Amino acid sequence: MSHLFSPIKIKNVEFKNRLVVSPMCEYSAEDGFANNWHLVHLGSRAVGGAGLIITEATAVSPEGRISYADLGIYMDEHIPLLKEITDFIHEHGSVAGIQLAHAGRKASHEVPWKGNAQLLPDDPHGWQTYGPSAIPFSEGQEPPIELDKAGIEKVKSDFKAAAKRALEAGFKVIELHGAHGYLLHQFYSPISNQRTDEYGGSFENRIRLLLEVIDVVQEVWPAENPLFVRLSATDWTEGGWDVNDSIKLAEILKNKGVDLIDTSTGGNILARIPLTPGYQVEYADAVRKTGILTGAVGLITTPQQAEEILQEGKADMIFMAREFLRDPYFPLHAAHALGDDVKWPSQYERAKPRVVHGS
Repeated sequence: MSHLFSPIKIKNVEFKNRLVVSPMCEYSAEDGFANNWHLVHLGSRAVGGAGLIITEATAVSPEGRISYADLGIYMDEHIPLLKEITDFIHEHGSVAGIQLAHAGRKASHEVPWKGNAQLLPDDPHGWQTYGPSAIPFSEGQEPPIELDKAGIEKVKSDFKAAAKRALEAGFKVIELHGAHGYLLHQFYSPISNQRTDEYGGSFENRIRLLLEVIDVVQEVWPAENPLFVRLSATDWTEGGWDVNDSIKLAEILKNKGVDLIDTSTGGNILARIPLTPGYQVEYADAVRKTGILTGAVGLITTPQQAEEILQEGKADMIFMAREFLRDPYFPLHAAHALGDDVKWPSQYERAKPRVVHGS
């Protein structure tokens, strides 16, 4: 059995393999509600054999959405349709996870295929954005309103309520989105956080909101269920958050009971990023040396590449996004390529190729 298709148990949840469907925004919801697109999109990856399937960034509040078409979990009414999806995923042997997110200053945007422009509060599809400081993401954009203490308490309350709904909806894993320039990342990065209160300035102050969100989520999320955090390990710019900060934070998160760090990079400013195969794996490796489990992500596209990352001990799980868009059945094809004999859905069994071990 390859490393990629060996099971891994985290707390009370066992994943049949190390392949994770990474969160991918679909911009196909209305008022945060899931629909048949999400059922088929996520469900097909369960039929395709992924070990863990994580929803797209799912907003904890209406103002926390990246766009008006984002998935949400800010109303109890969102739960039933999400429960249909988690039930289907679990029926097919995969584990359902949800990424809880707040976009902060990167909220209120048009969907990508309509230009992705920032939408101002007076636009029918727009709203007021909030952030740690009144600094826009890029030149020419409307700056967010700096969150006051009441606003910060609301953010924490929203994450807590969303975690409780996630449990009711049948999710077995929560991933807190602390990467890609969204709100929690905006707070811990000195580029976007210029506050002078207890939430700004020092490293300890800038990570405070993330730690407090973890605390309130843990009040309602079962201790035996996995809790992941996605981090951007570097801002890719001088004076920004860097890998040494990430290593320091990883040690703190491990002691707080976080089980795995989904290790990505960038997203908080417009930066030049060297996009080469596996370009973020080194960061997962660096964070893993603290003793916490890590997920590697970023231009991982072949079974052999994923297997090598695991064999070399650079990560514990492989998070894939675009490759899963290209091939919902990537795990079934990857197992064959690596010579592993994995179970196919009964309905598809007659199409299963014969495995030649050692091939």
